[in-house]
Amino acid sequence: MAAVTIVWFRHDLRLDDNPALLAAAARGSVVPVFIWAPEEEAPWQPGAASRWWLHHSLNRLAASLEKAGCPLVIRRGPTGEALQKLANESAATHVVWNRRYEPAVIKRDTTIKKTLAAADLTVESFGGSLLYEPVHVATKQGKPYQVFTPFWRALLAREEPAEPAAAPRKLQATTGKKLKSVTIDSLGLLPSIAWAGTMEQTWTPGEDGAKKRLKAFLARGLADYGDGRDRPDQMGTSSLSPSLHFGEISPRRVWHAVRHAAEGKPAAKLTGSPEVYLRELGWREFANHLLYHFPQTPEAPLRADYARFPWVEDPVGLRAWQRGRTGFPIVDAGMRQLWATGWMHNRVRMIVASFLVKDLRISWLEGARWFWDTLVDADLAANTLGWQWAAGCGADAAPYFRIFNPTSQQQKFDPDEAYIDHWVDRGTDYPEPIVDHAEARKLALAALKQVTAGRG
Repeated sequence: MAAVTIVWFRHDLRLDDNPALLAAAARGSVVPVFIWAPEEEAPWQPGAASRWWLHHSLNRLAASLEKAGCPLVIRRGPTGEALQKLANESAATHVVWNRRYEPAVIKRDTTIKKTLAAADLTVESFGGSLLYEPVHVATKQGKPYQVFTPFWRALLAREEPAEPAAAPRKLQATTGKKLKSVTIDSLGLLPSIAWAGTMEQTWTPGEDGAKKRLKAFLARGLADYGDGRDRPDQMGTSSLSPSLHFGEISPRRVWHAVRHAAEGKPAAKLTGSPEVYLRELGWREFANHLLYHFPQTPEAPLRADYARFPWVEDPVGLRAWQRGRTGFPIVDAGMRQLWATGWMHNRVRMIVASFLVKDLRISWLEGARWFWDTLVDADLAANTLGWQWAAGCGADAAPYFRIFNPTSQQQKFDPDEAYIDHWVDRGTDYPEPIVDHAEARKLALAALKQVTAGRG
């Protein structure tokens, strides 16, 4: 009698190159399930923009699984109880999933694994979200990396990631009674606020949308990526970050697609734009490496002395920043793009983050929380790395005294103001600058002395 395997979908909403799904399909019957239990990921449960993306991505995953012959079961948590109940109903013998690396999720998954194993179920987890597992990359001393460049060299010195595996064309469903499932709509993922409409005009969530974005980027964006990635007024990036976060496309699929577009050279031999793009995948690996080894960092600075930094409580300034009303056009354009589309160009992310933590001296945690709720690609590893980088308190961070000048950044990266003009109407209603940048810079450097004074 063929085994019955529950495949627990999480941040791997695809059929292509899905190790857990492929292992289950090779064994026999498959029971695909998604379980909604956001409270189990607190305090970083999915934000509003992420939930919007998840709603649409789940619908597309359900359609793909239905076409392959295996309907998606949707349940609510608690997850451990839901999996155990589903195993009883389906007579499953195995439960499989692809690993995640957020601290709360690791803790939850470890408990579930022990509980299911105690109930005589065979439980397996797979590496389907990263190129390399965080535990497999270490310094010569066996310690985690805290600087990107040696980490990247270590990745390039490893064997190339395995070629991605194709999606199974057909899946064997279980026989017998139909398994109960709630509807995706009943999960209440869609927001009631107006920006959902503009996101629908901007994005096509799901596996097919991810494949199309990758194909378009390889055809039109990869060759000039080295320069184009810093220009928010141009379509120079792949925009694959939300798809990678939700696992609609695997990093292996992207990695090898870029390599094959560059004449199939090994990653370590690549130069120019293809190497620059793969290095961005390397940053994604580095972010997860840090989150795994330093699980305190979503809430606390990696550099502990930065806990002394005298952050300012400024709800008025924070609100102006959130709504794109700072009076600095490049900052406001970025924040308005974020509100309208759930996404912001990476160069502009650095500019708006520097403005919050240095011009306004508002804690990086306030920025991290706002991005978490408004980004469709809100990823705990990347969000933590980016904000601690901007604040100077994380691994491989920009020094705190490196303070972006919004005006010179605008002149360098949006010289024709095309990006600004798209997002900001600088008419009579546009505000005056809420701070004097030169004066704000002096105050930020003075505040930094409270951190450095305790060193040595």
